[in-house]
Amino acid sequence: MRKKLTALLMTGVLCAGLFCGCGSEGAEGTGQQTGTEGSGPDAGGEKENAGVDLSGIYSGELERNVTIRVLENDTAIEQGYFQELIDAFNAEYAEYGIVAVDANMDQYSNLADDGPYGYGPDVLYQANDVLMKYVEGKHIYPIPAESMECFPQITENAWNAYQATVNGVRYYMGVPVNVQSSMLYYRKDLLPEDWETTWDKNGNKIPDMVENWNDMYKYSQEIAAKNDGHFGYMRSLYDVYFSSGFLFSYGGYVFGDNNTNPDDIGFSAGNAEIGANVLLQQAALMNEGCIDDSITVGAYSRLADGTYFATMTTPDVYTLFLKELRLAYQAEGMDEAQAQALAEENLVITQVPKLPASGDLTEENPELIPLKAMGGVNGYAISAYTKAPNACLAFVEFAVSYDMMLRRNELLGIVPARNDVAQAVGGVSEIMYNNLDAGNIVVMPSIRAVEQVWTPGRTFFEDLAKDAFRPEAEKKYKTLQEIKDGLAAVDAQIYDAIHTLAGTD
Repeated sequence: MRKKLTALLMTGVLCAGLFCGCGSEGAEGTGQQTGTEGSGPDAGGEKENAGVDLSGIYSGELERNVTIRVLENDTAIEQGYFQELIDAFNAEYAEYGIVAVDANMDQYSNLADDGPYGYGPDVLYQANDVLMKYVEGKHIYPIPAESMECFPQITENAWNAYQATVNGVRYYMGVPVNVQSSMLYYRKDLLPEDWETTWDKNGNKIPDMVENWNDMYKYSQEIAAKNDGHFGYMRSLYDVYFSSGFLFSYGGYVFGDNNTNPDDIGFSAGNAEIGANVLLQQAALMNEGCIDDSITVGAYSRLADGTYFATMTTPDVYTLFLKELRLAYQAEGMDEAQAQALAEENLVITQVPKLPASGDLTEENPELIPLKAMGGVNGYAISAYTKAPNACLAFVEFAVSYDMMLRRNELLGIVPARNDVAQAVGGVSEIMYNNLDAGNIVVMPSIRAVEQVWTPGRTFFEDLAKDAFRPEAEKKYKTLQEIKDGLAAVDAQIYDAIHTLAGTD
């Protein structure tokens, strides 16, 4: 590992001055320039000499007897993964006196506020949209990504989430660790006893209701009709992260030019109103908890006690669902080992169902299309305020190694951004990696303007969900045109927030 790191440090030179205000001191080195326009996983041919030597930052020599503070994900800390990671790293680099410790900060701490005063972490792990907002303020260093061992193992669509272009030159500002997007969770033991004969029309041994939203709708209707407090599919629809994917599937988008142009807002683009109408149909079979975060908050326990048959969320919380189901089985009298085994058997996580091209959930034998779900790529970045950039780079390289990514998957259930790990793990990880590679996961924009998306989007989705519970005379979204008009208003609100209220035009 240390030999690989030395090679990485010596060859990984990028443009410091453009991002970090570093001058030419220490920039004589070899003169090698790797920050180049068009450099990326798919780049070929001869590179332009557009980059500037960054050996003044990544000198190739590890700082000795330093402590680096690492900001990690709360779940990784709670489930014990982070302690394993820093223990393993500290053992590997003990001879250098390098010690990684928990930054002991809220996972959503703002580097822009803390870093300039010396309170921020040296290395931080967050979602791409959070990390990339620090580029504009020169708060994070570029990464010598192309020299890293993991570089060819990570799909271009993941690396793209961490690209920034300055003066026509592209740079990588973070290293992808895991892919986040929507997955379906359901209870196998809550399937109808006759599902293999009644709910498996194509005979592929997979229940129809978890393969397409029309059959999920039909099954949810059957459960709701019993009026015993149980539900089929349940999800808080106010959540823009999950609900926007239904818009994308029919032509909507966040920003134009592959989510880089905040002048072009596209929540109402294409036939996005059809996707919003799918959500409205789903809301009619839920309770009013779908309007706010009630369903999200209760999902772990409600799936465990059988109140919900299915929900949709990200794969990194699998262990939390599993724990609740195990505890539910233990409450029924099973010992811990029996309960754990049964929970692992009955809690299923799989790719999200396909949508009807028509958007009509009651249509029989519909043409089906993939759900283009919103996603994110969580990763590591290095603070521009650190006094030990080489040690930080060593930590990032160690954390994204094959072994540590595999262990992260084992303990947290995350989907690794590394292809070799995803293929080795198989199942959900392989499915999601392939969906990202195929473009069926729409990665959140990595520009600061995305901060203005969430409030208008949430307000619309809340209002849309409320319509399912309004008296007929008070409903606001009776037609597709009325839904499209509502989405157009969202576009206008986002535009105004970006260019007028936030003053970022």
